[in-house]
Amino acid sequence: MKKKILDVILANFKIEALNEIQQASIVANEKHNDVILLSATGSGKTLAFLLPVLDLLDEQNKQTQAIIIVPSRELAMQIEKVFKQMTTSFKITCCYGGHKREVEENNLKQPPALLVGTPGRLADHIRRNNITTNSIQTLVLDEFDKSLELGFTEDMSFIISELPKIKKRILTSATEAVEVPDFIGLKAPEKLNFSTENISPEKLLIKKIESEAGDKMETLFELLCSLGDKNAIVFCNHREAVERTSKWLAQKGIDNEFYHGAMEQHERDAALCKFRNGSTHFLVTTDLAARGLDIPNIRYIIHYHLPINEASFIHRNGRTARMDASGTVIMMLSKEEKMPDYISNDVEEMKLTAPFQLPEKPKWTTLYIAAGKKDKVNKIDVVGFLSNKGQLKKDDIGLIEVKDFSSFVAIRKTKLGEALRLIKNEKIKNKKVMIAVAK
Repeated sequence: MKKKILDVILANFKIEALNEIQQASIVANEKHNDVILLSATGSGKTLAFLLPVLDLLDEQNKQTQAIIIVPSRELAMQIEKVFKQMTTSFKITCCYGGHKREVEENNLKQPPALLVGTPGRLADHIRRNNITTNSIQTLVLDEFDKSLELGFTEDMSFIISELPKIKKRILTSATEAVEVPDFIGLKAPEKLNFSTENISPEKLLIKKIESEAGDKMETLFELLCSLGDKNAIVFCNHREAVERTSKWLAQKGIDNEFYHGAMEQHERDAALCKFRNGSTHFLVTTDLAARGLDIPNIRYIIHYHLPINEASFIHRNGRTARMDASGTVIMMLSKEEKMPDYISNDVEEMKLTAPFQLPEKPKWTTLYIAAGKKDKVNKIDVVGFLSNKGQLKKDDIGLIEVKDFSSFVAIRKTKLGEALRLIKNEKIKNKKVMIAVAK
């Protein structure tokens, strides 16, 4: 990669140099056609494969040159965000279920150099001839093991069978748990194993807590009260358990959000935004949140249900103790449950002592604005609107996230009522749009 281009990218991400994983990936991809990168989420792996992909893109070629297949819409959107932050001259288009296919079809009329999406939606576009596949020479399968685990094998096999000109293959995963299927077409791949690099024993503390009750609900309540206002993710194994646990905690007075794969896209966006911006301290979720989500500063990972296997354990824990941060993993055990074999038996046991006080309520709440990037709205527009029309000061406005057709912004709770009154009949970018507290 040219130094001038790399310097611009480093400046855009406000980092001085590439980390070891990214440097190794660039070298390996220069020497080998097929590369497998084993690296946990949070270690910089997205940039580790996007940089070699960028190096292969040709500005003179106006067709789609590379495709990235991912297991979830959130991961697709995150990759799109990272690539756009690199500020290259190349177009990227993101394709996933949960929003209108017609929007993507319009974006595909002018072929993007780079295409990223979920297996089902990409396969659908190929069948509809919305994608020119014979120009694609680079294939990336990010979190390929999760795609296989979620049952996307048929769609992935179909997509790859429609890519006759592939010369470069890059596969990423956090573990070696899954064998690579033959249909992917790997030939003597170079393997880079950094799967445990971003979580070190001195940064990640594992504890256990034993519950007297079988369902562990009351123990979870007491635990969250003990943690106070520190951010925590609570992992359950099933969607129904996620919603049941979230509702029960709310009834007990603990503000929380839940998140799983059966939710509508806008609901998932809202839940994650609220958790990221401090409108809630607790996220109850399935393993969907164990990968590919950009959620910084997670202090606690709580395994309310024990992971189904070691790979799940590793992925869940990858939400915390990332880079220079530390984190604590808490295993919740009923009387009938035992610590999994892959965890040391000398784990410290937590003892919870009464009285239990409810955690302090978040100081922020989240506003939903029914306008986004496709409406030519950006963060500066949102800040200007809330400052001028809502008379909010800089310190009253928190994290802002602008999606394609909506925006979410954290507002200090004490200022919410007056701000809503002031902006009730105002326009943003000369357009009247719905603005309300995010549900």
